[in-house]
Amino acid sequence: MRDAAINLRALPEQRDLIDHAASLLGKNRSDFMLEAACDRAQAVVLDQVFFSLDADRFQQFTAMLDAPPAANPGLERLMAVKAPWSTDAA
Repeated sequence: MRDAAINLRALPEQRDLIDHAASLLGKNRSDFMLEAACDRAQAVVLDQVFFSLDADRFQQFTAMLDAPPAANPGLERLMAVKAPWSTDAA
């Protein structure tokens, strides 16, 4: 059961376009908009966690992951700093 409301304002032309597209698919406005919004939301999320590479670039990528890390003095200094919440009693 749907019980979370999503409210938005649209221009009449936008509403009419959405209604027309929804009717072409045999859907009501809410179902059409919810499906379209969820499709777009999934695409945005996947863009943040998925990427594709051709074979050559994948080979370069895995070589970089497998290589030992380069020296990073700044990171080494940061990691040497004692956290303010840690205790010596441990």
